[in-house]
Amino acid sequence: MGLHQVDKTINILVVDDFAAMRKIIKGVLKELGFSNVVEADDGAVALAKLKEGDFKFIISDWNMPSMLGIDLLRAVRADEKLKAVPFLMVTAESRKEDVLTAMEAGVSSYVIKPFTPDALETKITEILSSINTN
Repeated sequence: MGLHQVDKTINILVVDDFAAMRKIIKGVLKELGFSNVVEADDGAVALAKLKEGDFKFIISDWNMPSMLGIDLLRAVRADEKLKAVPFLMVTAESRKEDVLTAMEAGVSSYVIKPFTPDALETKITEILSSINTN
């Protein structure tokens, strides 16, 4: 199953404290045909947006002020309404322990910075192709 069967109008939340990184991720999503992308500059802001919106996919940085991506992931997985939302972690943390921590917390997948747009596109495609977004 490919991305052609995925609803391109789904709401996607991109969480990163660096505007340049959000722009790169949004650019890749736009290339893939997704237009409803909302940004948040930290995990606390993201969680508030998630609780009031209908998001089908989350792409989040790990290291952010006020709320780490791993804590956002745990909060999402603990929330009845949000727990099934696919979560892609974007991180400079490549230590095995960090990857295991994210896996245990229920991350859908992760991509290590620095990454190429192609690598990000592959991860996004893998995750979204494995779920039914309709």
